[in-house]
Amino acid sequence: MKAVVIHALGGPDQLTLAEMPDPVPGAGEVLLDVAYAGCNWADTQVRMGIYPHPMTYPMVLGFEVSGKVAALGAGVTGVKIGDRVAAFPEKGGAYAEKCVANASGLIRLPDAVGLDVAAAFPIQALTAYHMMWTVYGGLGKGDTVLVNAVGGGVGLMCTQLAKQAGARVIGTTGTPGKEKRALEYGAERVVVTSTEDFEKAVLDFTNGKGVDLAIDSYGATMLDRTFNVVKKLGHVVSIGEAEGQPFKNIRERILPRSQTFTRLHLGHVDHGLPEWQAGIDHVLGGIVAGWLKVPIEGVFPLAEAAEMHRRLEGRHVAGKLLLKA
Repeated sequence: MKAVVIHALGGPDQLTLAEMPDPVPGAGEVLLDVAYAGCNWADTQVRMGIYPHPMTYPMVLGFEVSGKVAALGAGVTGVKIGDRVAAFPEKGGAYAEKCVANASGLIRLPDAVGLDVAAAFPIQALTAYHMMWTVYGGLGKGDTVLVNAVGGGVGLMCTQLAKQAGARVIGTTGTPGKEKRALEYGAERVVVTSTEDFEKAVLDFTNGKGVDLAIDSYGATMLDRTFNVVKKLGHVVSIGEAEGQPFKNIRERILPRSQTFTRLHLGHVDHGLPEWQAGIDHVLGGIVAGWLKVPIEGVFPLAEAAEMHRRLEGRHVAGKLLLKA
């Protein structure tokens, strides 16, 4: 099979197309004929060697995939060869013509959901869902949520899910122009941080009270400042450090307003929990009903994986980039 391999850490040029043996599913795994692989910011971190979870190199990138089941490992039940699914290859492998994934995490796809959309929604939409429901406890009418990087893939999913639940959304973006789709999807206000003081804007939006929930993927000083605009007993959820590592002493940041803080990784939501299936049902239901949009910004062949990463790192993408196997 053809696969995109990282042999050495570094820039996008380290992504090379190579011939590799077909993977073989182990116990509890399935082999997939890959249709599409989703591109995520975590992929760029793995490529550079700064992902917070350890990886072994050389490796095939990609933690989000759609395709058809091609073979079953020992002990796999409840799925058959030919089924259309989305999946999460926990050790990577989606940037290829074939990959293996744990059967426990398979998402069976309704006929109305295409394989392109199936590779574009799982990580971003389910991360958004679990931040606002599993972690926060159920976002609803009367809540106000701040979404940093609101124009990115996770931000757009947060915006739509929160709006559908009756919450108010204020977002931030560092790139002028990326506020457009977030506003179309239901954000009431988007602060362009390169020209506005986001702390003042958020406090003005909430009449000085602060938001109930803040979601951050920037890290660095942006996460630090976000605590200043969250109300007493409010919650902050971090899902990334795109701008760098934040402060070290979280206790000092949450004490002044008795706030709570979670650093969420989607892989820590056990596939056996009822919350996991609830998230899938909620998200797929929204996609099929039409109120949850999954914007796909570009589709690249395997040979152009490096160009896909360059485009993502250019910070002008308001949606999802995919690799087509």
